[in-house]
Amino acid sequence: MAPRGESVNEEMRQRSRQRIMRATVELVDQHGYAGTTLGDIAARAGLARGLLSYYFDGKRLLMQAATHRLMHLELSAALAELPADAGPEARLARAIDAVLGLALEHPRVMRSHLALILDPDVGAFVQDPEQQQLGAILRELIRDWGAADPVAEHAVLRSALMGGCIGVLLPGAALPLAPIRADLFARYGLAWELGVPPQPQAPARPQPSVRA
Repeated sequence: MAPRGESVNEEMRQRSRQRIMRATVELVDQHGYAGTTLGDIAARAGLARGLLSYYFDGKRLLMQAATHRLMHLELSAALAELPADAGPEARLARAIDAVLGLALEHPRVMRSHLALILDPDVGAFVQDPEQQQLGAILRELIRDWGAADPVAEHAVLRSALMGGCIGVLLPGAALPLAPIRADLFARYGLAWELGVPPQPQAPARPQPSVRA
């Protein structure tokens, strides 16, 4: 039997990596981050436990990569549903809804991800390949929208999206999705009816109090 070529080996490595990340999302969705072990993930992925260390340097970085993969896959799928002639505002609106929607569809995954990247005691944020793909999509969207500095505005958008997810997920003080979405749409001048509105009309914005 002829030895496999490097391209075939690389494809197999990518498939194994994807299986590990998919298994991580599935298990954390069901049992939470603390209730999911690397052994559980390996078993769900159908791989030897030792292979996880080959692909990922620890559970935290695996969790980060798996969440970023989930985000860029959901974002890509949401954008693919739009008509080919959809304008930049419609595409940006759909992207915002896709990311915020993950907080509702995968609350344990998103809550675990945010807790890990915000905890200074567990290590620095790492720009893994999945995060780079996610970033590339968002930068393209914000550039097409008309940002003067797409790199800087991407950082602002990313922070705003993560802040929105935190608002939806904050235990004991969670906010409804509608006002969070309204604030983000107002920032980018997007019409409420674009994307996937959570309710027919935008919520009324509170008027600032006037002191005598």
